[in-house]
Amino acid sequence: MRRFIFVAVLLSANAAFGADPDPARIVDAAVGDWNGDGKPDLALLARIGPAIVWIGALLAALLGLDRLFQAERDDGALDLMLMQETPLVLTVLVKCLAHWLATSLPLVIASPLLGLFMNMSEKAIGATMLTLLVGTPAITLIGAVGAAVAVALPRGGLLVSILVLPLTIPVLIFGVSATYAAVEGPAPFLPPFLILIALTLFFAVIGPAAAALALRNTSD
Repeated sequence: MRRFIFVAVLLSANAAFGADPDPARIVDAAVGDWNGDGKPDLALLARIGPAIVWIGALLAALLGLDRLFQAERDDGALDLMLMQETPLVLTVLVKCLAHWLATSLPLVIASPLLGLFMNMSEKAIGATMLTLLVGTPAITLIGAVGAAVAVALPRGGLLVSILVLPLTIPVLIFGVSATYAAVEGPAPFLPPFLILIALTLFFAVIGPAAAALALRNTSD
């Protein structure tokens, strides 16, 4: 995260003084080459690696959330979903599961490879993969509520992000905290990991019910 901040500061400073930014300095900052020796700071990459993977998982989960129920509304299938005998909560839960399988699970599977690219240790890779597997469903379930609220709006993608991002911050915090606790300590791994599981279970109950209620109100 520090290198992205450094890139932003570098660009802002050059813009403020009216100077053209040096592309070489920007590339060095982006790849983590702080001392200018042409090599990235592998220790820094290893420290911030779990946080980067978790932020990537959050952004991946946001992909397509604004279209989660939009297609059904456009072709009239949403009205059939509301009138069918199957509970709407169960239908929403199935759609959330499909969205998670399509967007978040591939990143969970690819996280060991991403960890190797960022010089993460075996313990860090395992902890990151485990926390992603447990925590990313909560992000999708939260996003389903925002998608249901914004389904009737012509450009609801921005509203979905505004509604979802603040609610996903606790998931992100405890996911990254559990990963760092497993790798560095001295804080124990189990408490933040159990809180992460509790958040996922909580939103597994609240999320589909709230999304179903929002869909019914939107239809009315």
